[in-house]
Amino acid sequence: MKQAIIFDMDGTLFQTNYILEPALAATFDYLREQGLWKGATPIDQYRKIMGVPLTVVWQTLCPEHDKSQHQESNRYFQQALIEQIENGTGSLYEQVEETLNQLAAHYPLYIASNGQMPYLQAIVKQYKLMKWIERVYSIDTVPSGNKSELVANVIRENSITSGFVVGDRASDIKAAQDNGLTAIGVHFDFAQPEELQQADFVVKSFAAIVQKIRA
Repeated sequence: MKQAIIFDMDGTLFQTNYILEPALAATFDYLREQGLWKGATPIDQYRKIMGVPLTVVWQTLCPEHDKSQHQESNRYFQQALIEQIENGTGSLYEQVEETLNQLAAHYPLYIASNGQMPYLQAIVKQYKLMKWIERVYSIDTVPSGNKSELVANVIRENSITSGFVVGDRASDIKAAQDNGLTAIGVHFDFAQPEELQQADFVVKSFAAIVQKIRA
């Protein structure tokens, strides 16, 4: 039997809120310069949907734009996020490094995220996560954009028989349930209490994950 732990990235390992506002502001400044946006940057609206596939992000924030413009906006936004990461603006959550080090001694660890791969790779490189993480999986590899399907790929490719999905949104919890794994919800920045109710366990600090896994 192979028991493993699969982590979400944004709002679970990485404090995306530190880089989200400046990157989104830069993107909407660009849209204003192009005459494609008027009014305030919809940061609060994005916070509410943080963690959904990027196609849904742009459909929600800019419903009047066509698919081509959504792709261009996302390209600009992704580059702005990566620049923020490389400039050291972001941060892992408190005790992530210590907890991953502790868990990696007993379990293989993976990341499965709705983020695009260059963005995920920037975080992994900046914070040297490959010391603990065996492989990173991006939603880029799943045409459906379905987190449950992404986690199923992690399970299949690594012969996982049991384990945990750790994340902050409903898609993480559903991905665990759909694949017969235990769902651990983290009640951090972007988490919604009504979504976390569906998790098997809920923690308010990253270090508390250790006790839930051993329970």
